[in-house]
Amino acid sequence: MTVYPFQIHLGSFTITGFGIMMMVAFLVAGWAYAREVERAGTDPAIAWDIVVASVIGGLAGAKIYYAILVGRGDALLSRGGLVWYGGFIGAVLLSLGYLAWKRLKVAPLADLVAAPLAAGYSLGRVGCFLVGDDYGRPTDVPWAMAFPRGAPPTTVQSLREQFGVQLPPDLPPSHVLAVHPTQLYEAALAFGIFWLLWRRRQHRHAAGGLFALYLVLIGAERFVVEMVRVKDDRFLGPFSLAQAIAVAVMATGALLLVRLRRPSQEPPAPAR
Repeated sequence: MTVYPFQIHLGSFTITGFGIMMMVAFLVAGWAYAREVERAGTDPAIAWDIVVASVIGGLAGAKIYYAILVGRGDALLSRGGLVWYGGFIGAVLLSLGYLAWKRLKVAPLADLVAAPLAAGYSLGRVGCFLVGDDYGRPTDVPWAMAFPRGAPPTTVQSLREQFGVQLPPDLPPSHVLAVHPTQLYEAALAFGIFWLLWRRRQHRHAAGGLFALYLVLIGAERFVVEMVRVKDDRFLGPFSLAQAIAVAVMATGALLLVRLRRPSQEPPAPAR
């Protein structure tokens, strides 16, 4: 299957499928988070304030992470180059700053945002698919997809030069190869995480336990999918930098779960 970028042209201005899905992801996650915050007896405006903080911190963190990764300061001003882990770290830091400023309890609000975060991530990965970014290695599986105008395209030359993929020497540089649609793998797995966390959100648990479980699951999801992604940052044999961060995320979640292994005898407390 061959996939071309989804774009809307308005004169000289172009709206990409990634931009549309990013907006949808923030809106859906924000709506679900506000709903949960209100259900917990807290002002839902707090949820939207945190969403705004997450957008600002997330975009800044994603760009800074990308600039450091490629070693170029001018990458901060480029249109592309949004790395999820950098965005996640930036969003968490700015959101924590907001919570400290408002003197709100972190753990209950973190539990309420766990499922919405997974939903937003799932939608965001659909955006990556719509622009042909973050795909996997060449493959001949029945559901393989080619991105001749991807970012970058899945041509022999691009895969060799940008990702160091070993390919037969007789393949012409312009030949387009089919690859694993890892964006859709992540979208499906993240939706599964959302479904699980959404089902468990009203179960009795210690404050912070649901968010800790989210960290374990989202880290495991990324670690597994990275095994078939094309990457240019594999610094430890076959393992990528994203996998190293995924292990740290999983370890953090697991440590929190160990500390909170005794379930609370009371329903989750309101955020205030």
